[in-house]
Amino acid sequence: MNMEDLYRLLRTGHVQLQGIVDTVVDPLLVLDEGLSVQNASRSFFETFKVERDETIGQHIYELGDGQWDIPELRHLLSAVIPKSTAVINYEVEHDFPSIGRRTMLLTARTLHHPDNGSRSLLLSMVDATDRYRRDAAKDMQFGELRHRMKNLLAVAQSIARHTTTEGRSAEEYRDDFLGRFNALVEAQDMAFVEQDEPNLVALLERILAPYTANPDAIVIGPGVAVELDTRALQSLSLVLHELATNAAKHGALSVSGGQVRVSWRIEEGNCRLRLGWVESGGPPVTPPATTGYGTELIQSATTYSLGGRVEQKYLVGGLETEIVIPLGSASLPG
Repeated sequence: MNMEDLYRLLRTGHVQLQGIVDTVVDPLLVLDEGLSVQNASRSFFETFKVERDETIGQHIYELGDGQWDIPELRHLLSAVIPKSTAVINYEVEHDFPSIGRRTMLLTARTLHHPDNGSRSLLLSMVDATDRYRRDAAKDMQFGELRHRMKNLLAVAQSIARHTTTEGRSAEEYRDDFLGRFNALVEAQDMAFVEQDEPNLVALLERILAPYTANPDAIVIGPGVAVELDTRALQSLSLVLHELATNAAKHGALSVSGGQVRVSWRIEEGNCRLRLGWVESGGPPVTPPATTGYGTELIQSATTYSLGGRVEQKYLVGGLETEIVIPLGSASLPG
């Protein structure tokens, strides 16, 4: 075999090997025993946006802006070749030139050359940035879910303990409890499934839907769009449910021709929400002799949960309720 044939054979072998290296999806470097780059995959150049001539022959710690010059990584790589060990998924987080801050998982393995006893190092890199972000987002969502469920159960327990049992049948207790609990469930469902930010109109429509067999019985708005956070959803759902239940039992919704109007406006430089509930066309109204749990729930949900205040006027023509809450619990869309 002459020199030309030998060169052609070596050239063919090199092209084949380079082709194999280039099929690797994740960035890959082939390092010699001194940790200088012998070869690199196409995915390495594409991922880090570097050229071949600024990579091949360079020491790994001199690549780019020195992003691989990490003391812990130096120690690990120096132990890989002499001890024939491996580094698996070593995490490196760095602001890489051209691609920004990324989290890379490095795996280093020794490659033995039996013909001359030398060794090389295969260093592969997996970009785990998006995966880590998704995992962090899932952890946050799970934590939020646990927090919401804990709050939901606490409120449900409070409702169960305070729903009056004296002088009532089991069926009456069940209906009152389930009505309040379903209002909570509706609020939680809105917080999870709404495509956009949950808003006041959507909450009103969902909570008041069971009372709209007569389309003229309830008039909602119009009013400015107001977005609601989870606490506001939960508290306002209970308040609206109590108002609607009382109206259906004793007020405007208990008779044909009765009507409830719900309106709202934003005050004080978009810092306060004022919500009005006005009943008309129902039986004559008289102030209650005693304060029931429903009224207490309206007061506590507005005052303590939302940091606002509520005023109820028992007028002859119908109940008028005004709820004022700061826009820390509800906000205007951006």
